[in-house]
Amino acid sequence: MRIHLGTDHAGLEFSTDLQHYLAGQGHEIVDHGPTEYDPLDDYPSFCINAARAVVRDEQAGVAALGIVFGGSGNGEQIAANKVHGIRAALVWSLATAELAREHNAANVIAIGARQHSFDEVKGFIDAFIMTPFSGEERHARRIAQLAEYEQTGAISGHEIV
Repeated sequence: MRIHLGTDHAGLEFSTDLQHYLAGQGHEIVDHGPTEYDPLDDYPSFCINAARAVVRDEQAGVAALGIVFGGSGNGEQIAANKVHGIRAALVWSLATAELAREHNAANVIAIGARQHSFDEVKGFIDAFIMTPFSGEERHARRIAQLAEYEQTGAISGHEIV
């Protein structure tokens, strides 16, 4: 699996440690930055670049996921979700990591590096990577509605006001 990482200064240490951990499990890691600590850096470009790379890989038939880090993960999730084709979920527990994939076919997760230990984060990421999308009709239907809205600004059969 190819894993794209993006962060800001708050998640830089987690991102660096995670690269070694995931590579040790046989994953191909692509780091979208930053490469050095800067307490004034801006996360949007790092997270958007990671998300764009996930979409490019998906379109090319390459199995890929993304992980973005920040202090809380909120801004990083928002940034990733600005990319067409991304379904980024904020993860704060094993259950949210599993449900992000199982119900939402999330292709990026955001994690608050200041909220969790590294061991917790490893568990979240392992669960995210190992959990497949359920394929259940209701979940597939909802994902299709989101994709339709993303494409057209409408959802067939539903009023958007």
